[in-house]
Amino acid sequence: MPLPAPRSFTVQWGSESVLVSNVEPELPATSGDADLAKVVDAGRANPVTLLPDAAWEAVARATTGPDGVAVQLRPTPEEPAGLLMVENVDGATLYSVVTRAHLSEMLPGIQPRTGMEVMEIPDPQVQGITDQDRPCAIVRYRYQDLAHLRNHVWQTIHGTLSLNSYAPSILARKVTRNLITHPVEITFEDGTESFYALVVRDGITRLASAWAVNAGPDADAAEAAGLAVDSLFGKNPAAPPGPGGGPLGERLAAGRDRWRRSLREEFARDIGAQEPGTRAAQIGQTYVIPAQVAVGAEGHPGHLLAAEDIFDDAIRSVLASVHVEFKQWDTAAKNVEVATRALKRVIQLGDSLVPKDDLQVVYGLAVGRIPVEELPRVFATDAVTAPPGTALWRSVYLLHSLTRPELLEPLKDQAKAIKGGKRMGLKGFAELLGPLIDLPWRSYKKHVTTQARNAWNNGGVLTSDVIQEWEPRPTDDFKSLVEPALRGDIDARCTLAVAGGVALIADKLLTRNVGSALMAPKEKGGVPFRADVNQVIEDLSQQHNELGLWTLALAAERFRSDALPENAVTMRQLIHKQKDGGVAITPYVHFKVDLASPDKIERDDDGVPVMLHQWDVVWASNPERALKAHPPKVPLVPSPSSGSAPGTDATETTGTGTGAGAETGTGTGTGTSEPDATGAPLPPAGNAAGTHPAQLPASQRAAEQRLVLRQGVTTARDALDRLLLLEPEVGGHTPIVPLSALDDLHKLLISLQTDVENLRRKTALEQEQEQEPEQDPVAESEEAQEEVAA
Repeated sequence: MPLPAPRSFTVQWGSESVLVSNVEPELPATSGDADLAKVVDAGRANPVTLLPDAAWEAVARATTGPDGVAVQLRPTPEEPAGLLMVENVDGATLYSVVTRAHLSEMLPGIQPRTGMEVMEIPDPQVQGITDQDRPCAIVRYRYQDLAHLRNHVWQTIHGTLSLNSYAPSILARKVTRNLITHPVEITFEDGTESFYALVVRDGITRLASAWAVNAGPDADAAEAAGLAVDSLFGKNPAAPPGPGGGPLGERLAAGRDRWRRSLREEFARDIGAQEPGTRAAQIGQTYVIPAQVAVGAEGHPGHLLAAEDIFDDAIRSVLASVHVEFKQWDTAAKNVEVATRALKRVIQLGDSLVPKDDLQVVYGLAVGRIPVEELPRVFATDAVTAPPGTALWRSVYLLHSLTRPELLEPLKDQAKAIKGGKRMGLKGFAELLGPLIDLPWRSYKKHVTTQARNAWNNGGVLTSDVIQEWEPRPTDDFKSLVEPALRGDIDARCTLAVAGGVALIADKLLTRNVGSALMAPKEKGGVPFRADVNQVIEDLSQQHNELGLWTLALAAERFRSDALPENAVTMRQLIHKQKDGGVAITPYVHFKVDLASPDKIERDDDGVPVMLHQWDVVWASNPERALKAHPPKVPLVPSPSSGSAPGTDATETTGTGTGAGAETGTGTGTGTSEPDATGAPLPPAGNAAGTHPAQLPASQRAAEQRLVLRQGVTTARDALDRLLLLEPEVGGHTPIVPLSALDDLHKLLISLQTDVENLRRKTALEQEQEQEPEQDPVAESEEAQEEVAA
């Protein structure tokens, strides 16, 4: 039976014309109950596929070819595992079916590359599922509630499209490469009933781009994400029971089926035209997408992981190989993946000297599952030893846990096995820790993230003492640890080394030493001599180095996880207004140490604290070596002492008097009435007599429109201020405003500025003419002619 010929035609996509090829004349219908039963029965009969019946039903609902899936699953004497696709990965074998699936039946899964990003909506908890100690090709996602699920899906699609989109390519040729998917059980902490679905683990950009095509050429990333969420879960966030009061999974599936029926009707109307329109191309090219669905997993003999972790580790191994061969993750994302997988493997090995429960706490802290606020409860042995719940203390306890002698070597061995290397030194291990440590402040200090990661690549805070036996010393004042450290208390010294070292690295006051830094001036990040970062911190934390210990203590004490210090920002960033509800933010500065001062802060002749530089940090680590490299210059002619502090100049003494401390106001002090709670300008006041606006004199209507104009500009200014305040919270996973939207806004503002300027010049000219003394009509006529000619 001949197949109906596909159609090709040209459509308009924004400002471009796109040739759409191979559009099928008909769309596949959703599988019926009999088709679902075929897939479920075939899956039960296959010896290598262990899935619950509800998971098989999710696979059957998603596929457009249930007969083909059943054929692949059906075992034969020659092929006991059927015709499944087989992949051997590290420690396991994966079995998959290859099919075409409905776009609206697949959810975006957790993305490994976002492990090094700060996200507003946290990832769900992930748990493997077993059947009689055999791994199942399914995981359990545990969300807080249905709103958490909706927001997580919206965030994933919106963030993905904000970074990249294949929309024009998909419109022209469909999705051409299989998406790697698998079943998942969606559960909720608030007691909402669970349901099964398919999630995409690789190809999320293709999935999100397909939703962008379906949303249309004028839709932005937020609108495409909103369309996806509404289509997958319905427009009602509460998902009330349907007419039959069936389970949540059935109600959601019925809603998706209704949405697909409306698309098929819309497509049938448009594709039958002599010249199909853009909507037919949008629906036809995205209705189904190719998928590789993992349905079975077997652990290799002698595998290291527990049965519940075999499948998830195998999927992550597949993703890692894909993104090394095709589209690589950046270094930080790779390091997060290696470090967390290595820690998970050590936990499952069970032969570590550290109890499994303690390792699970460390894992939760490393991946952000345990929030900073829970730190006192998790690590407190009694009321006295409870650490403060701050981001810096999280880094102290996390580093202490990951660098214990009984855990360090097993972690390095597993990381080495995952990366495929033969050896891993301390610098290589420190490189893995950098993206784990900076999780709480990554978005707030994103301008210096590159320098901080380079410092971790150069050894970080892994000194010879830190990787030995010691215990953190919780305190609310890091300065109180200096005295016991000077007496030789190893716990106090290592606590200062880790806390102060992390603070100096995060705030760009200690970076990887390179040759060019020796030639740079002090104010530009220069150093007196070259040394590895971990060696500088080790020298700073020596028992005899009082200057170094105070440098570490003051850096840790002044550290803030929600801002950058003025020491680390450029002049352009320094003068940029940072607003917080109209109140100026308190300046955040690290100061140089003066042991002779009561508060240990050096001041110039005017009493202004001297700003700390990387030069001062490296100098404090080894003053003797610094003096040899930079001996003091003896003046030829004795001169009276100026009394200024050594190493300071006019720019240093005045450098701390500017910046955030001088910032006030919101930049919108117009004196006009405020917009309403939604940020929209208030409508013009009504006429007391109830007169229709069109009946008012033109001068009164002009006054009202001036108010609307001023309120509109003020509202825009307020919205921009609020966006700038939200930028640190959004993080780096998506721009606060997409570039395309900024381009459109820029064009509108240029047009508005031009019109305002033209009106201003005309009004100014009229006022000048009114102020001129009276002249005779002949002179006025001559001047008017000259003005027109000019």
